[in-house]
Amino acid sequence: MDGVPRVPEQWIPEESVALRFSVLGPVRAWRGAQALPMGSPQQRALLAALLLREGRTATSGELIDALWGDDPPSQALAAVRTYASRLRKTLSPGVLVSESGGYAIRLADASGGDASGSGATLDLALAQELVADAEKAKSGGDLRHARALLNKTLSLWDGEVLASVPGPYAETQRTRLQEWKLQLTESRLDMDLEQGCHAEAVSELTALTAAHPLRERLRALLMLALYRSGRQAEALAAYADTRRLLADELGVDPGAELQELQQRILQADPGLAEPSAPLAPETATTPVRPAQLPATVPDFTGRMSFVSELCEVLASAEGRVMAVSALAGIGGVGKTTLAVHVAHQARSAFPDGQLYIDLQGAGARAAAPEAVLGAFLRALGTPDSAIPDTLEERAALYRSVLDGRRVLVLLDNARDAAQVRPLLPGTEGCAALVTSRARMVDLAGAHLVDLDVMSPEEALQLFTKIVGTERVESERQSALDVVAACGFLPLAIRIAASRLAARRTWTVSVLAAKLADERRRLDELQAGDLAVKATFELGYGQLEAAQARAFRLLGLADGPDMSLAAAAAVLDLPLDDTEELLESLVDTSLLESAAPGRYRYHDLVRLYARACAERDEHPPGERAAAMSRLLDFYLATAAGVYAIERPGDRLVDHLETTRYPGLTFSGGSAALDWLYTEAAPLLACVRQSAGTELLRRAVDLLWAARDLAESGANSHQYETTARAMCDATLAAGDAHAEGRARTTLTHPLLVSGRIQQAAEQAQLSMDRAAAAQDAMAMSWAANDRGLTFLHQEQFASGKTHFEHAIEGYAAIGNRPLEALSLCNLSRAHLGMGNTDKAVEIAQRALATYLEIGKTLRLANGHFTLGIALTRAGRHAEALSQFSDALSVFAGHRQRLWEGTTNFRMAEVHLAARRPAQAAQHAEQALALGCIGGDRMQGTVLTLLGRALTMLGQLDRARACWHEAVNLLEQNGGSAQAEEVRVLLTPATAA
Repeated sequence: MDGVPRVPEQWIPEESVALRFSVLGPVRAWRGAQALPMGSPQQRALLAALLLREGRTATSGELIDALWGDDPPSQALAAVRTYASRLRKTLSPGVLVSESGGYAIRLADASGGDASGSGATLDLALAQELVADAEKAKSGGDLRHARALLNKTLSLWDGEVLASVPGPYAETQRTRLQEWKLQLTESRLDMDLEQGCHAEAVSELTALTAAHPLRERLRALLMLALYRSGRQAEALAAYADTRRLLADELGVDPGAELQELQQRILQADPGLAEPSAPLAPETATTPVRPAQLPATVPDFTGRMSFVSELCEVLASAEGRVMAVSALAGIGGVGKTTLAVHVAHQARSAFPDGQLYIDLQGAGARAAAPEAVLGAFLRALGTPDSAIPDTLEERAALYRSVLDGRRVLVLLDNARDAAQVRPLLPGTEGCAALVTSRARMVDLAGAHLVDLDVMSPEEALQLFTKIVGTERVESERQSALDVVAACGFLPLAIRIAASRLAARRTWTVSVLAAKLADERRRLDELQAGDLAVKATFELGYGQLEAAQARAFRLLGLADGPDMSLAAAAAVLDLPLDDTEELLESLVDTSLLESAAPGRYRYHDLVRLYARACAERDEHPPGERAAAMSRLLDFYLATAAGVYAIERPGDRLVDHLETTRYPGLTFSGGSAALDWLYTEAAPLLACVRQSAGTELLRRAVDLLWAARDLAESGANSHQYETTARAMCDATLAAGDAHAEGRARTTLTHPLLVSGRIQQAAEQAQLSMDRAAAAQDAMAMSWAANDRGLTFLHQEQFASGKTHFEHAIEGYAAIGNRPLEALSLCNLSRAHLGMGNTDKAVEIAQRALATYLEIGKTLRLANGHFTLGIALTRAGRHAEALSQFSDALSVFAGHRQRLWEGTTNFRMAEVHLAARRPAQAAQHAEQALALGCIGGDRMQGTVLTLLGRALTMLGQLDRARACWHEAVNLLEQNGGSAQAEEVRVLLTPATAA
């Protein structure tokens, strides 16, 4: 060593690290990630005065005026110099400079250039740059990007501008910048409404109008947001509140903008129902101009008269209220092929897009119109949060979104007119093509087309296009024999010709000979859905043994589609082997690839596959074994998801054992993704297992997948399945399975607020579980029965049942569920007036959850303790607990619990006399939805009305209460409705 100090390789000179300054909040400075000391309030005031000049020099006199105004101290100049000297030592060299008898802060310019070399940046300069970019984006029509830029700008504010900085200059700038922020907020909210985010905006606007009650622009935005959210009465009430407030405070009437908006709302002006500017596309998943048509086949043949006829009808759409054509015919006759081809021919007449959906009408479970409308609305650019829940509301919004657009809707494979009617656009310029096996004579105004089989000439043309001219011309008669044996049915011809084209060693006569079997030909010529059976038999007969086995067994399972992993379970094969088999079946057109890793049958092919399984599968027990493996796969995987979400919960130890393994997941997010993706086939597997020896395992699968009952999208299917399993277990006389099945039904009933039905099911579950000596189900049912008593305000009975549940869970060592029942016991004590006891029990429950680890159940602990602390008047602590619960619920995608927690936070703010915050959280609860369904919505509206009353918005409050009364009366809350009626009396309102 030479004794010379070595510089560490990662050492960076302090002055080379750029400075960052902040004035949109407390005056602060950072060097990299390190906060720098800014000294006394007067020293911060000096720094603020220099920063707000954005690089321009401030003289000593100007700085003295900024700090002290007309009353400076005798040593003001010396003080300024001292403050400047201290700041210069703290900041990097070259940042604070002296020049021309004054001082300046050298900053990098807004574009990133830095003539001074200091590299210092200011949050205000960044905000100005972002606003300029937002204006450019808005001028260019990209409102989504402009809104994102304004959101980024507003995020730069951090509390009060120039917080705790003294002096008249700081006060003036504070007012200016806060006003600027408010203007930017109004601009961003205006863009929110232009982009259809009405429901989300109501919550924020409610809080803003409470904070700035005389600001008419905010009132106008609130009225428009309420109106577009379907809350017309509240929108008009908000105007009445504003008019009264302006008269009381200022002695003036609302401005012209508000008055005009009120009149337009009263007249239900159609111009208010649509955003004033189009959505800019954000991603491929929410296109404004959907293009969903499947690809047309390159070898489309014949049907020219039908093509001309249908294109003519579609071309008339521009001058008609709605052009609807309905194609009917047997399965395989080519309805979809013709409809898709015509739709592509007519695309130019519908520049605003084309929508497509397979309605699965030929299957046992056709697509629900409300689900289809949800998919269509998303494709048309409507955000999920703006899509309502009911069929009627979705249909109305769908028609509104399509108003003024020219869109073609292709509704494929419809069951009947009732399924189709809500999906029709109903506006001039739009058109619909419908395909179905039934003639839709009851679809008013529809142009009906009965599609028959091809003519012999068309059938031969199709066959020739697929097989090749050379092969057919040399064996023309054999080719005619083939298409005749296929009954001139397009699907049968296509399958036969494709198989022949894939086998170059075959001749056409070989294929004709294979079709000469009269049994197959007679089947082909039969009327009805099975008329295509001979065509499928041709394809099936050419499969290798492993392919044929896969084809037969996979067709046994219900559900809209099947994942690769589930198929592997059915076939009892490794994933790679399964994928190879399935892809080979896709090549034969006997199976479809719905998406990467997912497969489905055409409905008729599935029926045929099942017939083959009944006829060909040996030994016969293999069919039952395949379904048993599928059920095992779903049960094992769902149990794993349950265990990941609820560590320590021993429910999985009490489920039926499985022989076939399930999937494993690295984390909760992947596990939940699987559960929600597999919801439809999983529930179909449960229903299909009713009435079989698989019954107990099916019930346990439903129990393990109970999160689906709270997901919103799958709650109805879950409840329907639970009812089916209750009927099946009752018919089987299996008390053990029935007790568990009724527990699965109790859950969605509780979630939706149907308390009396939930109580009946919970009691039945207790009785059956006791008869079967099923300790887990007995404890679970006791907890559920206790919850129904809580809702019915029978708190002593609830307490007794929760204590039974706690005792039962303790006996089987299930600490998480014991803690859950402790949470409920805490609420029972609250109802009985034992607040201190309730807090103590809730703390015990939370401590148990904390010992177990951070899981979904932890949110229950925070939530319950928050309720108890609210009742104890410990509002700050309660809000902290609710905030912790909210973050956990959000992380686990428990939307309804998020909404319920927001409601509880609103209760706390109202109790603490913070009505603006209470109203904001209540609006968020309404937007998200709550556990308890419509009855709970009535409770939230009641609270919102109270908060609005405290804010002086009396008319809007009354609108909320009127709606609350209706919801409560319709959902078993008559006593609560009477309490709300009291609020509506003039004396109470005053």
